[in-house]
Amino acid sequence: MREQRDSDISMRNQGPGKTLGLIVNPVAGMGGPVGLKGTDGPEILQEARRRGARPVSSERTLLALKRLAASTTPFRLVTGSGDLGEDVARAAGLEPIVVYASSPGSSRPDDTRNAALVMAYASVDLLLFAGGDGTARDVLAMVADRVPILGIPTGVKMYSAVFGTNPENAGNLAARFVAAESSVRFREAEVMDIDEAAMRNDQVSARLYGYARSPHERHLTQNAKAGSVANENMSLDAVSRQVVREMKPGCLYLLGPGTTTRRVMTELGLPSTLLGVDAVMDGALVGSDLNEHELIRLMAGRETRIIVGVLGGHGSLFGRGNQQISAEVIRQVGREQILVITSMDKLLSLDAGCLRVDTGDAHVDAMLSGHIRVHTGPDRSVFFRVRS
Repeated sequence: MREQRDSDISMRNQGPGKTLGLIVNPVAGMGGPVGLKGTDGPEILQEARRRGARPVSSERTLLALKRLAASTTPFRLVTGSGDLGEDVARAAGLEPIVVYASSPGSSRPDDTRNAALVMAYASVDLLLFAGGDGTARDVLAMVADRVPILGIPTGVKMYSAVFGTNPENAGNLAARFVAAESSVRFREAEVMDIDEAAMRNDQVSARLYGYARSPHERHLTQNAKAGSVANENMSLDAVSRQVVREMKPGCLYLLGPGTTTRRVMTELGLPSTLLGVDAVMDGALVGSDLNEHELIRLMAGRETRIIVGVLGGHGSLFGRGNQQISAEVIRQVGREQILVITSMDKLLSLDAGCLRVDTGDAHVDAMLSGHIRVHTGPDRSVFFRVRS
């Protein structure tokens, strides 16, 4: 690897323009729609495939790279071989320089870490990576503060503040960086991760792994997940009671992950999956910790509504930690049948001043965009803007 690094460094100084690195975790995000909360570890990846999961990382990376490829400013792109970045870069019309090839028997985390180390030695100006929080951790461990990083969100867990709000915006921000726009600022962004094994046991165990230097623009990048504050509790309990009182007989309700929707389940006297999707009808639990396909089967022939909270800090409605409620589920349910519950304090604290959706389907994201009613207390609601 030392010889490879030296060649990269000499290449780095040839020609005009900035040098960007690209690392793709090709299995990131596969566990989301099938209800696995992530794909950390070979056993979980095998289970995701057994459940019919398909790779999504490359197609989401392609959305980002198409925005970058439209840049009129010359730049160089260095990446890993094959599905580590080369294939999707070429699909976007770019001519990448391959500086890392995986070794036989290497794991996906090994490839991420080794490729990041090569690019750190090559002194790339910005390192783009496609994945989730686990990928962000691996990149940070190798580059520390030597190289600024920017995440293309393709994983299940994306609580860190190094990600674009969606793949297109990550590409837009990278293109602005390439063009040396003075409006591109940098910040020390949190890299966080949640223990997947604990998540599958319905426990949240979050940890801050460090800070990365990352480009930031208010509407293009997300904040780290924020926690709740004590004065939210009474209003959320009250609105949850009202939601339960107004539930329609014979209607199927799908409740997304989180502590806000758990309050609704508590009012119903039912157990809930804190980090999964549950289904309720006529006051009874009809499904717990459901994946996309199970949700669609339950919905067949039934009037259905979705109840979701807002992911604090991010302001995310769909696409962060609740990929089981997929674009197809949302399309079948319809925008008017989505009930959003959160506190006014959480809405006011959102840095972007709007809610975010990133379902992976441009048509569904467009359908969700605009203003949506958000219930903040009993008989209290506001219309809040949703952006894709």
